[in-house]
Amino acid sequence: MGIVAVIVAAVAGFAFGAVWYMSLSGPWLRATGMELDAQGQPVHKAGALPFVISGVTMLLVAGMMRHTFAMTGIDTAGKGLVTGLGVGAFFISPWIAMNYAYSMRNPRLIAIDGGYAILGCGVIGLVLGLF
Repeated sequence: MGIVAVIVAAVAGFAFGAVWYMSLSGPWLRATGMELDAQGQPVHKAGALPFVISGVTMLLVAGMMRHTFAMTGIDTAGKGLVTGLGVGAFFISPWIAMNYAYSMRNPRLIAIDGGYAILGCGVIGLVLGLF
């Protein structure tokens, strides 16, 4: 049952990311500094690779979160949600901020990507807590 929970949680995190970035696509694109065409779309298309990497990383994060939850007795939706939010807020977002600070990225990009890390991990934690 563990692998099913990990897959469902990873898909939920990925789906939340789709909604998050579709909602914030304009500000996110501007914050990245990518070259945009007249319609505000990236001039250089990334193809499918970012989606593949995202799917794999969602599985890795959900898998490690499930392992951590099992080891620490996190076994309810509420505990999963709170712990997931904590993982995003205190592990992933600070790492994003550190990397973006060294590469002198736009602070709005830190906020958008960090916000997704926090809420996306919350979604993963919530789903894992339901299993």
